[in-house]
Amino acid sequence: MTQETMMTAAATPEGAATTAATDATTTTAAVTDVGAVATEPGATTAEAAQTPEQIAAAEQAKADEAAAAAKAAGAPEKYEAFKAPEGATLDAGVMSQFEEAARELNLPQDAAQKMVDKMAPIMAARQAEQLQTMRTEWETQSKSDKEFGGEQLSANMAHAQKAMTQFATPELKSLLNESGLGNHPELIRFMVRAGKALGEDKIVNGGESNTGNSSRTAAEVLYPSTKSS
Repeated sequence: MTQETMMTAAATPEGAATTAATDATTTTAAVTDVGAVATEPGATTAEAAQTPEQIAAAEQAKADEAAAAAKAAGAPEKYEAFKAPEGATLDAGVMSQFEEAARELNLPQDAAQKMVDKMAPIMAARQAEQLQTMRTEWETQSKSDKEFGGEQLSANMAHAQKAMTQFATPELKSLLNESGLGNHPELIRFMVRAGKALGEDKIVNGGESNTGNSSRTAAEVLYPSTKSS
């Protein structure tokens, strides 16, 4: 109804009544529209009335259904490469055995990955503990070794260091430090003997005596039967 028509209709009692009825209808429609906007799109009346506990229970039920579906799917024909957790390294041999066990248990890919995520850090920590235990045991044995330990340990370690400086590559030094083998008594024994041989002016090799041969090569010290050309 245009403004001009409304003014004309209001000029008579019947028109005024008609105009009032029209306004009332328009107001009711507006209120209905506001109510529709207040309701969340896509939500039913039952969903809007749910409590937080009921919503959480419904979400848990969906998660359980998804887990059941994944379990029903079972182990794949071939597992994809498992991802190592941050700070951990997956051993190829261990993972091969893990895949066999996961397949026997009929674990799907995601369930098997969750097992890796939980177990890998535990295994890494255990390996670190075992390595530290071995390092400590080797160090204790070396300090009390009858040949190079005890009161002569400091002097003999100087001989070992001399051999390391002369022969060891940076890669070897890194290996000894990372593996803990640098504390092993047999390795120290070897390096002490090599260091002492470097400083000797006289070498007894197979019953033959060589004097004044202090400029021997690394191969000649480590392997006395080798002669430099």
